Amino acid sequence: RGRKPVHWSPSSRTALAEAELEYPDNHVSKSIYVAFEVVEPSESLQPFHSEQDPVKMAIWTTTPWTMPANLAVAVNPELSYSVVQHKSTGRLVVATDLIETIAKKMDFSEDESFEILVTLKGSDLIGTTYTHPLYERNSPVLAGGDYITTESGTGLVHTAPGHGQEDYLTGLKNGLELLSPVDDVGKFTIEAGEKFVGMSVLGEGNQAIIDALQTEGALLKAEDYGHKYPYDWRTKKPTIFRATDQWFASVEGFRESALKAIDTVQWVPEVGKNRINAFVSGRGDWCISRQRSWGVPIPVFYDKETGKEVLLNDSTLEHIEKVFAEQGSDAWWKLDEVDLLPEEYKSEADRWKKGTDTMDVWFDSGSSWAGVANARKELSYPADMYLEGSDQHRGWFQSSLLTSVAVNDKAPYKTVLTHGFVLDEKGFKMSKSLGNVIDPLQVIEGGNNKKLEPAYGADVLRLWVASVDYSGDVNIGPN
Repeated sequence: RGRKPVHWSPSSRTALAEAELEYPDNHVSKSIYVAFEVVEPSESLQPFHSEQDPVKMAIWTTTPWTMPANLAVAVNPELSYSVVQHKSTGRLVVATDLIETIAKKMDFSEDESFEILVTLKGSDLIGTTYTHPLYERNSPVLAGGDYITTESGTGLVHTAPGHGQEDYLTGLKNGLELLSPVDDVGKFTIEAGEKFVGMSVLGEGNQAIIDALQTEGALLKAEDYGHKYPYDWRTKKPTIFRATDQWFASVEGFRESALKAIDTVQWVPEVGKNRINAFVSGRGDWCISRQRSWGVPIPVFYDKETGKEVLLNDSTLEHIEKVFAEQGSDAWWKLDEVDLLPEEYKSEADRWKKGTDTMDVWFDSGSSWAGVANARKELSYPADMYLEGSDQHRGWFQSSLLTSVAVNDKAPYKTVLTHGFVLDEKGFKMSKSLGNVIDPLQVIEGGNNKKLEPAYGADVLRLWVASVDYSGDVNIGPN
């Protein structure tokens, strides 16, 4: 169990795994360029900094709402940076390769650009401290990793360990706290300040931060920015990255074994092997807990006083297993702690409180090799074949592989066959909400107007199914 930033859905009020996210094409964020004023310059910056002409660290972000959680600015020690100046911005530190791009964003007059005062390496900036424009706190300029590039932004990364994976790792390395002033429904908590408390970070709270930066004179530029952004696949609403207490399964210890196991499986079509390889290679810690009111409970007891100490051992698990076998997993919600605890802990039932987290459904379905294939005499493990759609390389195929390799060091299947999807005639996924679902019965029996929607009969539909290439997506429609 750990406190880490995870994909969080304010609309579902739960953590989500990568496999539960969608990235729609038309998402637009407000992106901002912000200047953080330097308080203590590094030795190399010293000659260019004064109270009259302070140097400022220029950062760029597509999530203005994470500004209250800023605790550092990260630079790439190997990159080249410059101190530039212009009368409208003052002195800024930016990546040398991005000077022209940033100048274009700043709406200077046609013939104007930045004047370059000095060029330094990223390592020369480390040790500088700056002040937050919205709060009375100073923060450091730190060395980040090779995730800091000159592809976009300013080359200096606004670091909020409570709201991003790379930020979290940089913060961990440098002992930064995990500040995440956002609640379960995606609203600012009091930690963000009285001015912002209760505002939605994906709505008015985001704009309020931009306005506050503008008032403080720290905002260099705000603009719309179209990019891929994660949405909750169930509610179709945007998610956020936020630090919460969750249960994780570490893939690190058996990643190599999982990659080896992939080689022992026949993948049909063969391209499936590349897909699952890519997912397993890039897999971080697997967040296996969910904050849902339905699902299989995570059978853990917490100390009522501290909420931190956890009771989870062979004895408690064996007892709960027996209870579930007799009464089903709903027993967890129906019974009191005293009935859920084994004999030796019953006397201290008042001390423990049962947890309310449920298991990630991919962990459930990914354990079907144990609960179904291995548990029934007429079936076998590893299974001869797993068969599902091509979206399951990141879902069921992967979760089944990971649980099976972790426990038994082998793949749960000998062959994996994937098929494409039946799409509408324009190539869109069929969904009730879009109203573009083609009913097979309508193809067979025809619609109300037989001229426009003739009855083709079952054999024509069967012939069509048998003749298309199942390994890719296929389109179907009146035309």
